[in-house]
Amino acid sequence: MKILYCHCAYAQVVPKAVKLEVLRRLTTSGTAFDAVPDLCEMSARRDPALQQIAAEGDVTIAACYPRAVKWLFHAAGAPLPDDGVEVLNMRVESADAVASKLLGTGRPVESSPGDPIEVGQDVVKADRRD
Repeated sequence: MKILYCHCAYAQVVPKAVKLEVLRRLTTSGTAFDAVPDLCEMSARRDPALQQIAAEGDVTIAACYPRAVKWLFHAAGAPLPDDGVEVLNMRVESADAVASKLLGTGRPVESSPGDPIEVGQDVVKADRRD
């Protein structure tokens, strides 16, 4: 299962504390994931990366409202498949709930102090399996 994290850099509809904590936990977990600055912006410019994500399927997306995320992919000409896609709503779910679902722990992932992480303008690949 692929993980896609949206930093919601432009619309800023996701609480900053939630998105930073989810990103920190992903980064420190050793789990491979892709991070994008903003799915809304990618959809507006019809970024080809969205087509690749949709074509691969089998993805869990940490972003905002599931219906909005599916619409963004559709608007970009890259509709998500009906099966194999889960969208986690960081706008209303806690960082604990999102991180536990992303990392498959079934329970909240322990938090530990760390530096905040900022996302640049390009897709960031994080693969910490050493």
